[in-house]
Amino acid sequence: MRRGGHDVLHVVKRYWFLSSLVPVAAVTLGDAGESVASLGRWLQRHHGPDGVIFSIFLLSGLGLDARRLKTGLTDVAATLSALTVIFVVSPLTALALSAAPLSDGLRIGLMIVALMPTTLSSGVVMTGVSGGNMANALFITVIANFLGILTVPLGLDIFLGGLGAASGVPIPWLAFMVRIASLVAFPLMLGMILRPRVVPWFHRFGVSPDHAVGVINGCLVLVIVWIALSTSRQTIVGDWTVLIQVVPLAVAFHAVLLAASGLLCRLLKLAPGRRESVIFMGSQKTLPLSILVQVAVFPDYGKALVFCVVHHLVHLMMDGYLAERLKP
Repeated sequence: MRRGGHDVLHVVKRYWFLSSLVPVAAVTLGDAGESVASLGRWLQRHHGPDGVIFSIFLLSGLGLDARRLKTGLTDVAATLSALTVIFVVSPLTALALSAAPLSDGLRIGLMIVALMPTTLSSGVVMTGVSGGNMANALFITVIANFLGILTVPLGLDIFLGGLGAASGVPIPWLAFMVRIASLVAFPLMLGMILRPRVVPWFHRFGVSPDHAVGVINGCLVLVIVWIALSTSRQTIVGDWTVLIQVVPLAVAFHAVLLAASGLLCRLLKLAPGRRESVIFMGSQKTLPLSILVQVAVFPDYGKALVFCVVHHLVHLMMDGYLAERLKP
């Protein structure tokens, strides 16, 4: 009995973020009085998402070691392969899947996720767990998120501009580009600059800076998910059957990206040790920025938010399993 309890505790600690998402969603969506959701909506109206996203990328910058980034520059083939999947294969896959009979909300959510750059932490961790080049993974995540300043607004305008105008919220791509730069690139760079000064404080208290940053960032992502769920609560509660469409769609989308990453690795003969950064960084998508886009541009499409959150859960579970399988 003790052994079983220990195993459960180990799983909960290891996957604490996934375990925490369930009660956050349950409390927000199940609160009939909407006291929890009303607080989340108040934060949304008072720039809460902007502050949380700024903090996430600032902390992510604190967790990035510039010295390791330099060594990640050397594998050009792996870097270009991952960027190809992120910025070319991903939107084309979403475009193909959009041909299916989907609601506008799901189509918007799918395309938002497809246009996102890669994650800032989970992909790097899974690359390391599977025996890959973490330095290259770090380099890919930084360059992809900086490129996202340009590609996300332009992609939204190209692929979703019509829907944005139809909803009464045309996409001001230039203004949105500036907003992404101020909420993503600036805090990320600031965190990297401050890292040499801040890291010694973590060590002074016997705390691993990378672990601390990961935990705090995970909590902040939970906050942004809660705010987004609060904003779209009525839409989600009104149609629970949307999950029947969302889960298979998220699995199919992520599976195609994984397959494309694996195929590129095979074509370019990227051996174990090099392929992992392509597979995980190429296929994973950042959640905070996708929620920012949904809340700012498509707030009336609650199903888009559902897809963003469910896809994040799906790709963490799929990639977690794959990382264990690829472990040397």
